[in-house]
Amino acid sequence: MLQNPAEELARKTFPNIAMLQHLKHTKGLGSWFTGLDAAILKTAPKYMVAVVIKDYMGEYLAPVDPKDKTAVLLKQAKIAVTAGVAGAVLTNPFDVVRNEMFKTEEGMVGCAMRMSRETGPKWLLRGMQKNYIAVALPIASTIFLTDRFKPYF
Repeated sequence: MLQNPAEELARKTFPNIAMLQHLKHTKGLGSWFTGLDAAILKTAPKYMVAVVIKDYMGEYLAPVDPKDKTAVLLKQAKIAVTAGVAGAVLTNPFDVVRNEMFKTEEGMVGCAMRMSRETGPKWLLRGMQKNYIAVALPIASTIFLTDRFKPYF
């Protein structure tokens, strides 16, 4: 609703507060937490998967000379990108469920079951292209920059 410029609530001085008040009055306070369970279930595993992949890739890739700054940089970049993509791919279904929950106001399990009935397993990959940018890039950046700044702290 807020993304639609023609929406009356979007033109208010504080549209987010107006939307929260609208949701509270029309659907109850619980509507503020729609999708929270799916959001939690996708965020923690996303970073756990990324950290596990990061550790595994660090051992899997050939060692590089610590004095060769370019080689160290490239190895860290490979590790970060692989971890980011793995985190995005493996948790994509949770993103799909959460987005669908917002559209339909269904519970997480009911929503996943309905999508499975309607499209089979295809829904698990829905939106994967956007997830590479929205999820993999921030995770890869976080891991890469953490590794780059670690020696300074």
